[in-house]
Amino acid sequence: MPHPSHQRINVDLIRPLMHTSWRYLLLVALPAALVLAGLVAWFSQMFFGFGISGIRWPIFWGFYVTNFVFWIGISHAGTLISAILRLVNAGWRRPVTRCAEVITVFALMIGAMFPIIHLGRPWLAFWLFPYPSERLIWPNFRSPLVWDFFAINTYLTGSLLFLFLPMIPDFAVVRDRSTGLRRKIYGALALGWRGTPKQWHRLETAMQIMAIAIIPVAVSVHTIVSFDFSMAPVPMWQTTIFGPYFVAGAIFSGIAALLIAMAALRKFLHLENYLLPIHFENLGKLLLVMALLWGYFVFNERLVTYYGNGPAEMTVFWQTQRENFAPLYWTMVICNFVLPLILMGIKRFRTITGCMIASVGVLLGMWLERYLIIVPSLGHKYLPYSFGTYSPQPVEIVITTATFAAMILLYALFSKVVPIISMWEMKAADHLPPKASSAPGEHPVGELH
Repeated sequence: MPHPSHQRINVDLIRPLMHTSWRYLLLVALPAALVLAGLVAWFSQMFFGFGISGIRWPIFWGFYVTNFVFWIGISHAGTLISAILRLVNAGWRRPVTRCAEVITVFALMIGAMFPIIHLGRPWLAFWLFPYPSERLIWPNFRSPLVWDFFAINTYLTGSLLFLFLPMIPDFAVVRDRSTGLRRKIYGALALGWRGTPKQWHRLETAMQIMAIAIIPVAVSVHTIVSFDFSMAPVPMWQTTIFGPYFVAGAIFSGIAALLIAMAALRKFLHLENYLLPIHFENLGKLLLVMALLWGYFVFNERLVTYYGNGPAEMTVFWQTQRENFAPLYWTMVICNFVLPLILMGIKRFRTITGCMIASVGVLLGMWLERYLIIVPSLGHKYLPYSFGTYSPQPVEIVITTATFAAMILLYALFSKVVPIISMWEMKAADHLPPKASSAPGEHPVGELH
């Protein structure tokens, strides 16, 4: 497939910004209605009290913390994957990076809301913030919740900057093709961009610095989230493997979310000339690698627990292997390991459709994994008198559904105001020698000027 011309790139990628169809309005209206239902459910929880949720002693963490860990994991789809691909000069990453970076920002925003939703009195959330109180009352810095506050805000700030920097040249292109108020808005966002060699050099230097800096931040964020569990005296939580286990699971679910987003954008925005099968195949291979790594960590965790043979740990172990939670556990194993192994491990199944099926299964399996880490352990602690059960209530289910709708809504709105594929990076491929091409129509990374 020939590489699109500069004019073709501008037309194809600016078209969604300038034209609105009834299909787009429907795509926005349906998720917006679900988000509104989620807000009503949350305000009902605040008005009637936290008792209308299913969270009570001894299981004080349920759907809300499951969603918190899940969405923070999804956030690794973008910035981490994009930064690594930039640093290793993967030429096929050009149409993929912005799709990925957007997921990071929106997933972090959604995930960061859940500690507040989980509070019985969310208007007191500022007690977690390290502000100079007149009474000299400071947060407990030994609390993982405070660590989460610093880690997530640092990651969100870095991710926003990492997303915004490569958008500046594209804002300038939209500015030059707009009129009236739209031109003024995009002119302000373009920050006076004129495309001089000095500006290009500074942009590329800033992006290289951000790509290097964001990787340790991303890894530390999910490691700190794992500390929420491994620092607590709860069966099967006190394990040193939780740090890398959580990071691997986060990247795993992030790649799956990115594949689903790419398939949807390719279909609805008619980007078949940009999001090619080679991009899905390469990400499918990454998904396969992470499935194998995830399988190793799960086997490691279960093997150590089985050989340790502690009474409390074994109670939780058998709950997930062959008792109440066994159906969820084995569904998780099939979705996270068996399905990707078959669909991504066999070349003829590694198609766009195969990637979509595997990715949907992985997202379901990773959500179940978070749930199975939390609920069985909290429901079967060290003493039998503290055993309990958990049943999610409608308010939790509605809020959980609303968060997925919020991701679709935010993604749809973003694609309406910003080119979802980086135009200048696609054009940069024309300045590279074709002999180094990764595949027909694909070019490795190089200098733009």
